[in-house]
Amino acid sequence: MNVRKIVTTVEEVLTEGGEPVSPAARVAVVLAVIDNPWAGQGFVRDLAPVIDDVAPRLGELLAPRVVEALGTPVEAYGKAAIVGLDGEIEHGSALIHTLKFGDHFRKAADATTLLPAVEKRAPAGTVFDIPLKHVTDATTRSHHQTVEARVPDAPRAGEIVIGLAAAAQGRPQARLAPLSTEQ
Repeated sequence: MNVRKIVTTVEEVLTEGGEPVSPAARVAVVLAVIDNPWAGQGFVRDLAPVIDDVAPRLGELLAPRVVEALGTPVEAYGKAAIVGLDGEIEHGSALIHTLKFGDHFRKAADATTLLPAVEKRAPAGTVFDIPLKHVTDATTRSHHQTVEARVPDAPRAGEIVIGLAAAAQGRPQARLAPLSTEQ
């Protein structure tokens, strides 16, 4: 696995709707720009050998970084794979839609739910949204949110951007009634 760069961002929302947010709403994103391990090979029927090699190492690399960047317990989380134009969307999906990747984040976040994801093929500099859900109850509406991410020079045609996002809370000033009130 060749990692060209790692980009970490932390956002703090201090005011929402004209009202203070206390404590500040924190969201962290860690993105790794890697060489697409299937680049230049044409159609690869069996992706499993590379998944077994690369996905666990990506999970080990990114999960502790995003938790550390957040600096507080994780309440919402998500993942992303943005594949450069010479790759297949399946290449990104193969690396993030496996327990060998996701379980590193679940363990670091004390989470039990599936990680929501975005995956797509796009040129360098594409803005993408990483969906977030509550770490133990995907029906908790206050934690349904997205965080915007972008790497100005990635993914290059033969690269993939793999990312994890974590939030310390739900949306700032969330006021929707629980889903159970509509049943």
